[in-house]
Amino acid sequence: MNSADIRRAYIEFFVARGHTVIPPASLVPREDPTTLFTGSGMQPLIPYLLGSDHPAGARLVNSQPCFRAEDIDEVGDNRHTTFFEMLGNWSLGDYFKSAQLPWKVEFLTQVLQLEPHLLYATVFGGAPEYGVPRDDESVALWRELYGGAGIDAQVVDIGPASAGAERGMQGGRILYYDADKNWWSRAGPPEAMPVGEPGGPDSEVFYLFEGVEHDPAFGRECHVHCDCGRFIEIGNSVFMEFVRTAQGFAPLPRRNVDFGGGLERLGMAVEATPDVFRISLVWPLVEQVSRTGGISYTGHEGPLRVIADHARALVFLASSGVEPSNTAQGYVMRRFARRALRQGLLVGIERDLLAPLVATVAQLYEDHYPEIGRDATRIAGVLEREEATFRKTLARGTREFPKLARSRLTGDAVFTLFDTYGFPPELSIEEARRNGVPVDQDWSQGYEARMADQRQRSRTASAGVFRGGLADQSEETTKLHTATHLLYKALRLVLGDHVVQRGSNITPERLRFDFSHPQKVTPEELAEVERIVNDAIARDLPMAYSEVPTEQAFAEAALGAFGDKYGATVKVYTAGDPDGDWYSREICGGPHVERTGVLGRLRILKEESSSAGVRRARAKLEPAEVAESARR
Repeated sequence: MNSADIRRAYIEFFVARGHTVIPPASLVPREDPTTLFTGSGMQPLIPYLLGSDHPAGARLVNSQPCFRAEDIDEVGDNRHTTFFEMLGNWSLGDYFKSAQLPWKVEFLTQVLQLEPHLLYATVFGGAPEYGVPRDDESVALWRELYGGAGIDAQVVDIGPASAGAERGMQGGRILYYDADKNWWSRAGPPEAMPVGEPGGPDSEVFYLFEGVEHDPAFGRECHVHCDCGRFIEIGNSVFMEFVRTAQGFAPLPRRNVDFGGGLERLGMAVEATPDVFRISLVWPLVEQVSRTGGISYTGHEGPLRVIADHARALVFLASSGVEPSNTAQGYVMRRFARRALRQGLLVGIERDLLAPLVATVAQLYEDHYPEIGRDATRIAGVLEREEATFRKTLARGTREFPKLARSRLTGDAVFTLFDTYGFPPELSIEEARRNGVPVDQDWSQGYEARMADQRQRSRTASAGVFRGGLADQSEETTKLHTATHLLYKALRLVLGDHVVQRGSNITPERLRFDFSHPQKVTPEELAEVERIVNDAIARDLPMAYSEVPTEQAFAEAALGAFGDKYGATVKVYTAGDPDGDWYSREICGGPHVERTGVLGRLRILKEESSSAGVRRARAKLEPAEVAESARR
């Protein structure tokens, strides 16, 4: 089985067991204030795991593209990627452990044909200080399941992961770990959870690569959570069954199952390779870059892995409507593009690296994500322009090099060349030697110190800058979110039907709306947009809500956001009478006011370029009397 076969078999397996397939969420969350990107399969389902009813029912399954930019420094070894797919199945108050674990074993051993003796299980070891017992129920199920395969599975209490590194697995196949490894909540371990936060134990499955030797650099002994690469996690079943209280933990009224399994990691197990870049879903990209550079994989693994991983991420980001820029998601995309290009330089690729990879990514994913192939020309254009921009910047850096390294090359100069002009440190050293410029012996320490400062600034900034979607669900944010619907429609009325939402960010103070448009919006056009919105507000239109089949929603002219995928049914908000005179109709899941008359008046503060072909409008709401006084 290749990776596409695994994805298809997984979805079919759970559909046959009463699950409804739900579409993947956009890689850029529309209404989630907590993150820039969708980083896990369960992230879009948080409201339903917390108790809301899902329109598709209580049993769900899908495959969700995920992106974790924070893992960028991990890419280069044989098992880490920043872009991946997460296979997921969910039970919202329906089945629980006694169904989930046998199904998981059946899928892994009978459908994927993995050898049972290569599978290891972990369970929660308990938190007696909070009144949460260890998960003996899952242990009993695992012992029975292993017994069915003729394996006498020994149970060992590891405790913290550090104990595993010291004592090893001690012959265990079912392993108890502490909350740092086998407990899930949005806040982390039990001690970090606020009152009212749900969470629960989880049970992971690991695959053993028998041919991989333990590396003592990761600890004296190997265990399933060791980072040496001998074991790899291929699935995790979270049993959300508790809620934090002032006294400790109490049972949730509705217990949920949330499973996530990385498609690429399952591919490693099925294709029996400890190198994730050799699986069928990634290897063709590695081979293409190898041919482009005229090099072999052996000896150049690091650069080729980075390029292959980042290429997939870049294509999916572009497919989701992101374009390279100096802010928010666009900044992350630019950083990834330039990192791939710098790695290309290290293996002698000085032109045409990124755009030619788009067709390969589209072919690899054509069965499940055909939209990438349909949009391949635009995506290739985005990456081609970014590569051209980077290479111009690099050329400027070459011209600036003599100024930055007049008498010697320092760590500060190496950092500036990297940060401002895209020079990899290796290229700076090579340039210095070619020009006979001495290199400081301790340049790397100075460079790393500057890099550490930059990483800290990035982490600090990420806590308070752009947070895709809504900042909160306060009254003011809800008003501005509703006003965004009115603005979207007005922009289409004034500028044309080519206007499509490309993103939004809404705080209690202002709204920001990104939309497709090839040129600057004139002051006269902005004034007309503002007039139309305020006319819709003055008409005090009701905001009517309905849940309808997706095809019906689009047939009735409902607007959506670029890059979003929709399930069989969607929520539609109509400004006006849904059965009579209405102003706008939009697919949306966020909070809205009941009538537009409470919004006051909209004032557009600024209109500017966001990226190529995308404009950005900023606006705020003012009380009607304040706006009228200012106008006079």
